[in-house]
Order: sequence, then C-alpha cells, then structure tokens
Amino acid sequence: MAQKFTRRFLMGSMLAGIASPIFANAPKTSLRPVPRPLSVRKLADKGPETLIDAARLHGDVGFAVADASTGALLEDHNGDLGLPPASVTKAVTALYALDVLGAEHRFQTRVMASGPIKEGVLEGDLILVGGADPTLDTDDLATLAAKLAAAGLRSVTGRFLVYGGALPFVRAIDPGQPVHVGYSPAISGICLNFNRVYFDWKQTANGVQVSMEARSEHVRPPVKVARMSLSDRQGPVYAYDGLHGVDDWSVARHVLKKDGGRWLPMRQPELYAGEAFRWLAKTHGVNLPAPAKTSSQPSGQTLARHDSEPLAEILRGMLKYSTNVTAEMVGLSATLARGNYVAHLRASGREMAKWAAQELGMGHAKFVDHSGLGDASRLNAAELALALVRAQRKSTLQPLLKEITLRTEDGKPDKGHPIKVRAKTGTLNFVSGLAGYAASPDGREMAFAIFSADTETREGLARHERERPKGARSWNRRAKTLQQRLIERWAKLYAS
Repeated sequence: MAQKFTRRFLMGSMLAGIASPIFANAPKTSLRPVPRPLSVRKLADKGPETLIDAARLHGDVGFAVADASTGALLEDHNGDLGLPPASVTKAVTALYALDVLGAEHRFQTRVMASGPIKEGVLEGDLILVGGADPTLDTDDLATLAAKLAAAGLRSVTGRFLVYGGALPFVRAIDPGQPVHVGYSPAISGICLNFNRVYFDWKQTANGVQVSMEARSEHVRPPVKVARMSLSDRQGPVYAYDGLHGVDDWSVARHVLKKDGGRWLPMRQPELYAGEAFRWLAKTHGVNLPAPAKTSSQPSGQTLARHDSEPLAEILRGMLKYSTNVTAEMVGLSATLARGNYVAHLRASGREMAKWAAQELGMGHAKFVDHSGLGDASRLNAAELALALVRAQRKSTLQPLLKEITLRTEDGKPDKGHPIKVRAKTGTLNFVSGLAGYAASPDGREMAFAIFSADTETREGLARHERERPKGARSWNRRAKTLQQRLIERWAKLYAS
C-alpha cells in the first residue's frame, strides 16, 4: 500500500479513514447538493417555507441572509433560534484567533538544554517544549533532530523531558464520540500529526502483521506508547484501555481482510512526540533516554527551534479540512493570550462567547468548544449573518474560507456557476450548517447562515451508533440540498 504522507494528506485524512468503509470517520462532507430538477426551480420562486417543507428534515431550520455591504437583513426564518452549529463554529474561532493573536502569529516548538554542552555531552536535561503548534508533524521533528546533531550534541547525562503545558490537557475533544475516531484526540501544548497515530496492518504468510507509527511523508518512527493487539471477538471493532500510561488498543481480527491502515487518536501526546523525537535523534547520532512528561516550566538554552506557518495559513487549512484539533488549539491559545487561564474546553468556549458578544454582537452564542464537535453549542443564524457582515468590513475571514462549488442539475460540479460562494460547512449526524458569503451574478454580495438540526433523533443515538447511524447520510444530503436552493433563491430575489 504505497501512500504519500504530505501535510495536506495528514489534514485531509482527518475527514476519512484510509482503509475500508468500516473504518471511515463520521460524515464531515462539504456542500454536496443533489441535482436540482426543473420542478425545484418553481419551488425557488415561492416562499422559503416551501423549500424547507420539500427538504423533509424532520427537525428545525433557521437561516438569515444580509447585504454584506450595508448589513441590512434581507430574509430570515427562525433567525433567532439557537441551533447546533457543528463545524461552522470554526469560522468564529478563526475570527477569535485572528483578533487576539494576529494573522502573522507563529507557534514555536523548541528543544532546550538545562545545562552546558561539553564535547558533545549535555550535562543536564534535554527538553522538547511544545508551543501549541497544531500543525507539527514528524518531518518537523526530524528537522529539529538534524539541527541538534549539527550543533554537535551526541548524548545527555540527565533526562529527556517533554513539556506540553502551553495548553491545558484535554483527554478527548468530545468524550461522547466513539473512542477510536481520529477527529476527537487529546489536546495538549504539544501536538504531533494532529495527535493521531497510524495503525498499519499487512497480510503475511504467518498471519496479520500490525504496527503503530508516527508516520509522515518522509519518515515512519515506530511507536510503543500506542499498542495494538488482535482479538477474536465479533464486536466492537476497536476497544481501548489507557489506564497505565499507554494507549492499549485491540481490533477485531475478522475485519482486517486486506492490507490497510487508519489514523487513531492519541491520548498521550507528550510521550508520543517524545518517542518519535528520540527515534529521529538516534538516526542522526544523538542518543537520548526514554522520554518522560514534565509539568514544570522549562528554562535554559534553546538549541533548536521550529516555527509554524503564519496563523492565517494555519486557519486557511483548518477551514478547508475542518481539523478539530487545530480549532481547539488556536482557540485555547487565544483565550490564554487574553489573560484568562482555563482548564478545559468548555471554559475556553465561554470566553470565546464573551468575546463574540463584545466584538461581533453575538449576545446569544454558546460554545462548549472551538471546533463544533460538541453538539451542546448553540448559534442563531441572524446573529452570525450580521457578525459575518462585521467581519467583511475588516476583510479578515472571507479570503480564508473555502470556495464552495455549486452543482449542476445532473449532480456535477459547476465551476462556471454564476453564484460564487465562500463558506464554512458544518456536519454532524442529523446536524448541518453552512455560513459565509455568496455573490450573485450581478456582483451583489450577501452574508448568510443556515442551520438545520434534528436534535431529537441525534440525542437518541447510542455512543457506538454515532460513527454511521442509519438515516444520517440521507438526512444530511437533503439539508445540503436545501442550502443550495436557498442560496439560489436569494441570488434571484436580491440581485441589485
């Protein structure tokens, strides 16, 4: 199974498993409306209630659209109804981080020494210091290891420590998600490969061979802090035990029919990064002891440093690939930069809500996290649409949003569609949102937010059903169809 593990691949694979469908993550698709037949064109000429009824969503729908230049509210339906925003939350998180940290902010990962280096030997501890970089990958650690070797370091007399205290530790973004999904990993001040480990399996003459790796484009360090064993049980497919400082996984043997692999969440971020770095350092002739986690603020000499891309570029990737771990880390970083210590995501979400009320006029916003994975967050469409108008005046968000390609009547992407949309999608099972900007053929720009949610059905799901519940895919497809029909309606009704 030949794969190229670029950073873009790492980000894109947050949205889907690499192997068979049984290993796929929960639906997180972009706007993919079904073909729009001629009969639907007639519906667009009627009121929005007709379009909503035709969607058959069996839940609540709220939307609002405003003139992006004047802020005049053009149309709304249940615009003041609080609904789960899903990953549309990330649009607000992006504005929060840009306002507090700045578009040019860079996160730093450092390697520090607590003592002097004499003839290649560090007399003291070596510390890998996380700086809340959500995009750090194994290739970046390899570069840091090469810099250590180039500086002449060969060994240490003390300990090898890893510090992740730049952010509070969170064991899982949403504990209610299935334990094995890669989009709900741990959060810490150090994050490697989006805090996911690669589980690889191959069929051999002696049976199935499995491995766990901190895999990236160029290197594949083996991992021991995450272990996989095979089980003869019929279900569940994955089981997890992390009681002893190691991520112990087991997988039902019968599902591993062909060679394959998938990303699993990490719950030991410091030891994961430390183990990978130790292996990489050894390949450059630098011998380090086994890593240990430290909660003490590091001090000493910086031997090597890695700077992330500017925040604006990190957010562009977050909005395109909807990476939850990125949203949580930049959101927590913004909260801490405002001088507010928080110990968990809910507390930081409350701080972001306060900021949104002050800066964007979103007085009814409720956030339990920064990614939208937690379904207890609530936004109303009217406040968000007007907040996007305010953001447009600063020209900070729209250039970072993904371009949404609308579809032709036969279901194909229509790159020549006269309506141009840049927006953030949001998808959970039985929850769908879209918010951003739409330009009509005559150039009039509108800011909009559309939320749909069948909360009753969602709340009735057991934890093990949340990855792929019955009926969720068709429900979300109908919700996305409604989104395109509403946008086309507005472009027709409110053209200049």
